[in-house]
Amino acid sequence: MYDTKYVVLITIVFLAAITSPIWYHGIVGKVVAEPKLELPEGHCIEDKEWMKANHMKLLKEWRDEVVRHADRTYYSFTYPREAYDKNTETCFSCHTSKANFCDKCHEYAGVTPNCWECHSTPELLKK
Repeated sequence: MYDTKYVVLITIVFLAAITSPIWYHGIVGKVVAEPKLELPEGHCIEDKEWMKANHMKLLKEWRDEVVRHADRTYYSFTYPREAYDKNTETCFSCHTSKANFCDKCHEYAGVTPNCWECHSTPELLKK
């Protein structure tokens, strides 16, 4: 085979192109520490891990149940004897700062929720 040097060169270029995202992340990428949140005393309506994974799903369910079925009471699975109002003010009674709670987690997760286009933030509710 007379074109061995070209085959080797093309193979090296191909492998470099395919692995470039890995190299780029290794050189330029930064490690982002998990945010330190201002947590209230006591507990949330569900346990911490469940809320981290499902809070948007829960809020959407609340919205649908309140608007479509006039069901305004939520009964906790984790704390079965506790009932809560299905509204954002329930959240804000403990999580009093959007900047120090909501925004930190959403920036860490790389998501941009559109909740605040319609709903008031805790800071606005205090005014």
